[in-house]
Amino acid sequence: MTTETLNTRRLLCPLPVIRTQDKVKQLQPGDVLEVVGTDPGIMQDIPAWCRINGHKVLATASSNHEYIITLEVGG
Repeated sequence: MTTETLNTRRLLCPLPVIRTQDKVKQLQPGDVLEVVGTDPGIMQDIPAWCRINGHKVLATASSNHEYIITLEVGG
């Protein structure tokens, strides 16, 4: 299992979701991806994308106008 961080700062919807999708394609089931962005929309968009695509949101957080979603890649 690997843990990676994806920087989506200063990107607006739908780019953070597209970049997340592209990154997940490079990972294996069970890997963890932390997505960091400045668009508050990712707090709804990425968890919705995860539900549709079989990935698991492990945690969400925000501070200093940054939003962080940690997800586990599904099988």
